[in-house]
Formats: sequence, structure tokens, C-alpha cells
Amino acid sequence: MPWITLVDEDDCPPGAAREFVAEGRVVAIFNVQGDIYALDGICPHQGGPLGQGTLEGCIVTCPWHGWQFDVRDGQNQLSPRVCHTVLPTKREQGKILVELP
Repeated sequence: MPWITLVDEDDCPPGAAREFVAEGRVVAIFNVQGDIYALDGICPHQGGPLGQGTLEGCIVTCPWHGWQFDVRDGQNQLSPRVCHTVLPTKREQGKILVELP
């Protein structure tokens, strides 16, 4: 699985939610108190842009219909049956990278 460089670390400060397209896939990146997390950027509800959502602590709220996910593990906050795709991240030489399946 390839690692794709998405952004400079400085462009994703603590509290930030960002959206990127990598290899034709929308990826949402979140900085939670210095820890970087990534989710599939498309909300499973109706395709909303999670990377454009509001990040409060480790919870992102989809801007379209308010679905909420824990960015650390993808768990939906209302239904234990809904878990969104988490993508591995790492930092290298001041860049944030994501591993795509």
C-alpha cells in the first residue's frame, strides 16, 4: 500500500480539519492536540465532506447533516453499528502522509 504525502505539518495545526484528494480518493485529515488522524473523507450518511466539518476535541461533525465520528477510530457517536474507515498516517521530514489501501 502506498504512502501519499498530503500536506506540510505546519498547514495542519492542532484543532484543524483538512480535506485532500489523493490517488482519486477524498481524505480527511485531523490534528487532535498534535496527533494526526485520517478518515475516508466522504461521510457514509449522504456523502458529505468530513474534512470540511467541525472538529471539537476528537469528534468531527459532518457539515451536511451533523453525523459525528471519533477521528481516532471512526466510531459514529450515535450508533455503535456505524464505524467509518480510518486510514493510517505518519510524519516524515515535516510532511503528513497517509497510507491508502
